[in-house]
Amino acid sequence: MDRATTEKWSSLGEVAEHLGVSKDTIYRWIATKQMPAHKIGKLWKFKISEIDDWVTKGEAADK
Repeated sequence: MDRATTEKWSSLGEVAEHLGVSKDTIYRWIATKQMPAHKIGKLWKFKISEIDDWVTKGEAADK
């Protein structure tokens, strides 16, 4: 199994802390910048590796 299949799911709060931004910023990035996020029930869940790849590719940058 590769890293993506064994990596734990992270919460919105964990991702906000990881990136040093507010939860509101994460919600905005999901809606406007196609941040990689997965809705499970009412909760948003994330893979940190996907988030890091997204940031590294410059997707979080203001255009």
